[in-house]
Amino acid sequence: MRITYRNANNKDYWTKRWDDIPADAPMENPEVYPLKYAQMTVTDKIGKTLEAGCGAGRILRYYHDRGYDIIGIDFIDVAISKLKEIDPSLQAEVGDITNLRFSDQSFKYVLAFGLYHNLEHGLDKAIRETHRVLEKDGLVCASFRADNIQTRLTDWLANRKAKNKNGEGKGRSFHKMNLTRSEYEQLFTRSGFTIDFVGPVENMPILYKFAIFRSSGHKNFDENKARMEGYRLSCFGQKLQNFLMHYFPDQFCNIYVLIARKI
Repeated sequence: MRITYRNANNKDYWTKRWDDIPADAPMENPEVYPLKYAQMTVTDKIGKTLEAGCGAGRILRYYHDRGYDIIGIDFIDVAISKLKEIDPSLQAEVGDITNLRFSDQSFKYVLAFGLYHNLEHGLDKAIRETHRVLEKDGLVCASFRADNIQTRLTDWLANRKAKNKNGEGKGRSFHKMNLTRSEYEQLFTRSGFTIDFVGPVENMPILYKFAIFRSSGHKNFDENKARMEGYRLSCFGQKLQNFLMHYFPDQFCNIYVLIARKI
């Protein structure tokens, strides 16, 4: 288990990030994270779905627009405000994954992309709360930041950029938790889940941080576009990324995605 530190604390980071961009359009590319894995999990419209950590709303709006009974929560007020403003019919509210307001066995599915690694405290409590609100045989699909070469390189680049910009050394505010694959699996199994799937996934490849490796439509970075379409690389960039993921998947993914079942 490794902690990433930055100059801004986690809540300030996400408040600024969601304040800086509009609410998401519904995600449209089912071949990439996170929609690919959401569709592996949410297989029918029977029962309710909770998206915990819905952020700017790309997954929440995708399922809402298709008639699914889905509720989104996030701990950043501005994210929820923007979603309600763009579509008042959305079920979206401020919430705390470590202390959910929902009754036991309220949901058939829980989606939690990029949520749990933001918790400095209460990680096990958050997983227990997820278990509590799921029905028996209900599924959770969640991603967690990997502890590997790619995320260490990403952290080094971010700290170098901050030092060059501010003339400061490494920040000491908690930013994210990083887990190995086995640590991630154990997090869920000790809370009573059985693992159906876990695998290394590229959300934003480290190559995407360099414009030379991006596709022509992504040379000028637009976060909403990237979140809707996926972080698209050029032909050469994608071939290089495919090579890294084929031969060193656990070192050049940036997240692990897990699907687990309440037993």
